Amino acid sequence: MLWPYPHRIVPTFFESTRTLQAMISSPLMTVMVDAVRKAARGLKRDYGEIENLQVSRKGPGNFVSAADRKAEEVLRDALMKARPGYGLVLEESGIVEGADKSHTWHVDPLDGTTNFLHGIPHFAISVGLEREGQIVAGVIYDPAKDELFVAERGKGAYLNNRRLRVSGRVDMADALVAYGSPYLGRGDHPKLLREVAAVMAVSGGIRRFGSAALDLAYVACGRSDLYWERDLQTWDIAAGIILVREAGGFVSSADGGAEPLAARSVAAGNEHLHGDLVKLLRRANA
Repeated sequence: MLWPYPHRIVPTFFESTRTLQAMISSPLMTVMVDAVRKAARGLKRDYGEIENLQVSRKGPGNFVSAADRKAEEVLRDALMKARPGYGLVLEESGIVEGADKSHTWHVDPLDGTTNFLHGIPHFAISVGLEREGQIVAGVIYDPAKDELFVAERGKGAYLNNRRLRVSGRVDMADALVAYGSPYLGRGDHPKLLREVAAVMAVSGGIRRFGSAALDLAYVACGRSDLYWERDLQTWDIAAGIILVREAGGFVSSADGGAEPLAARSVAAGNEHLHGDLVKLLRRANA
């Protein structure tokens, strides 16, 4: 039997975008997708020439590349041009105050920088919009796999042309659990080891992928059943929060609180397993 699409299995980014616009056709989503599309061009080019990247050290175990800074500049310019009054929280440039105090972009131009710099094709651009304290829209784009995750409050979550739902697993023993670990010199490593041991003892498996944005996106599309991480920044998780919620999942702080952005930590999963994960983490630190 011949494959029905012999020339190309995965749709191109531009085909994905046209399908997206039929799914979520709001002006806001068009702005976000256009900004991410522009930033992705430079990242794709630089990833193909990774040996020539100019890299500087930002701290122990935490690197920033010329590609990272350029992608942030492209995103900032595109978002400010489309919505000039909105504020921004940027990984590299910090906070940009806007005249419209009710809207803030949370922008990560390259989530998974260490993967990127080591030639590992697992990194993403992440843009989330906060309105009056609530995340209302998010876009996460994985240029290496040409996967575009989008969500807008009340309009669902999508991966390219497919509507997303979190997994339906109900037993922790069957669950694949993703987690994030702090960089060298940051965070509470003994605490993480206690939590990993507790989750490993009862779950179907654990994974450390290296991109908080994609960890949340993978929960939203059911590839992972659960995910937790501490010591995060708002740009790491803003877009992913709305993705999981619009896909029918639950998102809280790692300790079960309702405000992961303020807590700088996250626990995400489906309705059956989210509470079990939070209980495990609490028990590990009791």
